[in-house]
Amino acid sequence: MVYDITRRATYNHLSGWLTDARSLTNPNTVIFLIGNKGDLDGQREVTYDEAKRFAEENDLFFLETSAKTGDHVEDAFIETARSIYQNIQDGSLNLAEPESGISPAKQLSARTGNGASGTDGSGQSGDSKCQC
Repeated sequence: MVYDITRRATYNHLSGWLTDARSLTNPNTVIFLIGNKGDLDGQREVTYDEAKRFAEENDLFFLETSAKTGDHVEDAFIETARSIYQNIQDGSLNLAEPESGISPAKQLSARTGNGASGTDGSGQSGDSKCQC
């Protein structure tokens, strides 16, 4: 969930957004709270501490970022991926369950020659289904 640190109205919507997110997702869904526009600290309407407290009270991960400068944007993606991976490792997220929200990719055939196995080299088999 992303809110704008320079617009309190976006922060004030977080409780409703969180209720919606939790009612529509798996209980083990990783939810990050991200305060954006960290580069505009002088225009801040939402303090770091109050947002951090909201995140802690609601078991959310929390970061402040700046999409403009790129500060901490990559961290948000890395920490989200790390948290999802940890949930898979500890068994709290089962990839076999459709409600996990994760669809593992199907394994591709080993490639031979210029095309995929079983193709004429064009990447397409005798039927009209793509093998890519």
